[in-house]
This record gives sequence, structure tokens and C-alpha cells, in this order.
Amino acid sequence: MTKLNDILSLYEGATVLVTGASGFIGRWVARTLCSQRANVNLVVRNKSVAEKIFSKYGVYGNIFEIDLLDPEVVMNLVQRVRPSITFNLAGYGVDPSERDEKTAYQINAYLVEAVCKAMRSIQDTDWSGQDVIHVGSALEYGIIGGNLSEDSTPNPTTLYGKSKLAGTSMLTQYCKTNGVKGLSARLFTVYGPGEHAGRLLPSLLETAKTMKPLNLTAGTQKRDFTYVEDVAEGLIRLSVSKAKPGEVVNIATGQLTSVRKFAETAAWILGIPNDKLRFSFIPTREEEMEHSPITIDNLWRLTSWVSPTGIEEGIRKTRDFCKGVDK
Repeated sequence: MTKLNDILSLYEGATVLVTGASGFIGRWVARTLCSQRANVNLVVRNKSVAEKIFSKYGVYGNIFEIDLLDPEVVMNLVQRVRPSITFNLAGYGVDPSERDEKTAYQINAYLVEAVCKAMRSIQDTDWSGQDVIHVGSALEYGIIGGNLSEDSTPNPTTLYGKSKLAGTSMLTQYCKTNGVKGLSARLFTVYGPGEHAGRLLPSLLETAKTMKPLNLTAGTQKRDFTYVEDVAEGLIRLSVSKAKPGEVVNIATGQLTSVRKFAETAAWILGIPNDKLRFSFIPTREEEMEHSPITIDNLWRLTSWVSPTGIEEGIRKTRDFCKGVDK
């Protein structure tokens, strides 16, 4: 397996564009790229908010607050920056307040096509990696049985899943017909520093501070918990892979853990008494997926790499990182 530093050396001095750069995944991709002195260009929703986030995460570069809903604005930015590669991590619908259907399709689908068109107009022939790395979602699979492989027929049930699948389909079609090198990476239950407040691990970290009881579901649903820094590494490894045009790749560990087991493990590490975890106090969300293990054969074929961080290590890393940035 090629060492990450050897892969990152390909990025030294390279111009990179990251959309959604201040988001949970985006800041970790940007942080990793900045460590190798890449020329990183960061597209964000709110510049002042992003600057505060970037200072905590060691991210630096050119920051652009632009309207990603306008394809012409996207084209102009790409032609101005002239990146060798774009990591498209912009998304709409993760936050429960984001439920506007038109905006969901504009950001999760039509933006993907706009990025592909823009990258085609300035393709860097000296760059041997991918032109576009697009980030999709496990919710694209929806309600299907058996192992989740990239060949499974998707059946999304949520607005986020449906709009993300539309974006993946647009990228696949565009890359196959227009000579753009791009792939879609489907992510599963990503956790770690920067995760949205109200999700499982941030809620547990808050409980460790306050010792107030935490209401949870029964926790029987199983998830593929993948540490965020590993996800960023996986995306960067895929960015220099020889993927087929428009290929879809699952980034996951291939191991399922129940939500209850994850919560109990975190409670043990964070010093939360068992009686503070109130299982079965709230119902399971309607959009919760039930599935068998994730197939990661494509990830291994393209990168000879698997996510190395186990749940206990990932929780400890998150705790320690959050302590550091809160000082």
C-alpha cells in the first residue's frame, strides 16, 4: 500500500478547488491537502464563519463565498482558479432544517453537472489524477436488502438520497460521454471532530460535560461508523486512482456496529455512567436504513487501502481534538 505522504507529494504546488470546504468532511479534506502545501481554494457559504473554522483546523488558502446555485458563477470561478482537480463536497439536506426540494436538486445534482462542465473547459493535461471527486451518500441506496455494493439498484426514500443519486447519475453520464475523469464516493456513518451538533457522538461529548441524561433510540440499528480523517484520506487516495469514468465507490470500513454498542463504547471512554444513556426513550427516525455490511471491493481495487481507525481509537481522537480546539 502506498503511504499517504507519497500520495500527498503529488499535490505539492498543485491547484485544488474544494466546494463545501467548511463543512464536516470538507474541512478535513482541506486540512489534509494544506499539510502538503497544495494551492488550496476553498468555496464556502459564509466566509466569516468559515475563517473561524479554518483557524481551528489548520486550514488555509483562498476563500470564496459564492452562489453555487448559479452555473455561470461556478464556471467563472473554475476558469479563474484553474484547478487540476475539484473536490465537490457541497451538499444540502444533512441539516434537518434543509428541506427545500428545489435547492436540494440545485446543490446535490445540478451543481455536479456545472462542476463537470467547468472542469472540462480547463482540463490540466499535466495532472494524472481525477478531474472531479464528488461525494455522495449512503442514503442513495435507500431501502434495499443484502450487502450494499455499488452495483446494487438504488431505491432512495428521502429528498437527500434522491437528490444525491441524481447528482451521482449526472456525474457518471457526463464523465462517460465528455472525457472528464471523475468518480462518486458514497459515504456512510462518518463521525469525528466537526460533526453536526445533535448527532450521536457530539451529543455524547456534551453529556460527558454536563452529565445530563441523554435520550436515545433502542440503538438496535447497525451502522458502518467511519472516522472522518479516514474518509478524507480515502477521498484523496481515490483522487489519484485509475477509476473508470463516473465510477461509484463506497468509502466505509466494511464492518457494522449497532448504535447502542457505539454509544456504550463512547460512554466508557468519556466517563459517562451507564444510567445517563436512556435507550428506547425516542423512536427511530423514519429514514433510518436497515442493511447488511457494506461492500468495499472497489475501494480496495483502486487504492489497496482500508479505513484503519477503529471505533475506540476514533472516539479517543475526537475527544482529544475537541479538547484542544476548546482551549
